[in-house]
Amino acid sequence: MNFELFAPEPNSNLLPCDGIVEDYGLILTHAESQDYFDYFLEGLAWKQDEVILYGQYFKTGRKVVWYGDQNYQYHYSGMDKQAQIWDLKLLALKQKIELITGVQFNSCFANLYEDGTQGVGWHSDDEAALRDPEHGETVIASLSLGATRKFRFKHRDKTHTAEIYLQSGQLIVMKGKTQRFWKHTLAKSTKVLEPRINLTFRYFYPR
Repeated sequence: MNFELFAPEPNSNLLPCDGIVEDYGLILTHAESQDYFDYFLEGLAWKQDEVILYGQYFKTGRKVVWYGDQNYQYHYSGMDKQAQIWDLKLLALKQKIELITGVQFNSCFANLYEDGTQGVGWHSDDEAALRDPEHGETVIASLSLGATRKFRFKHRDKTHTAEIYLQSGQLIVMKGKTQRFWKHTLAKSTKVLEPRINLTFRYFYPR
């Protein structure tokens, strides 16, 4: 586990246009971050993610698990996924984040990266099941635990980019038109030797 010398300052928007990414800074103490990290590392039902790319089946290096209010069914990257009913400690953390952000969530997609050699490529979380049917917008609260990692954004149509180093206990919220106009990635780094857990709280709209 690595902690930076200086805590990140909250920022109302990391993006220059066409979206909103709020940085709440550290919402957990070092001790709380360590406790959650240790518990989730051992206590969640991790398994390698399965995807179909260009007609071929792959298992990713990173591990994932999805929790929610119900056993939701979700289709992405060519595969069907099913949510598990909330782990109680994860549910309590969701409720804490709801109080901080003022946004309600009904599911959490969790990612486990064993070290810096594991990341995720450029993508947007713009599936119809994650969009508010009334406004067409998506809200995702992303909490980092464990190793500090670089998180990057690039605009779909313009040359704009943004990046941030996410520390353990740090919360960002992607909302507005962010998923429509921006892609994001977790950059790989051979210098990072420790694991990171990323909890992405979302509202899932069953079809």
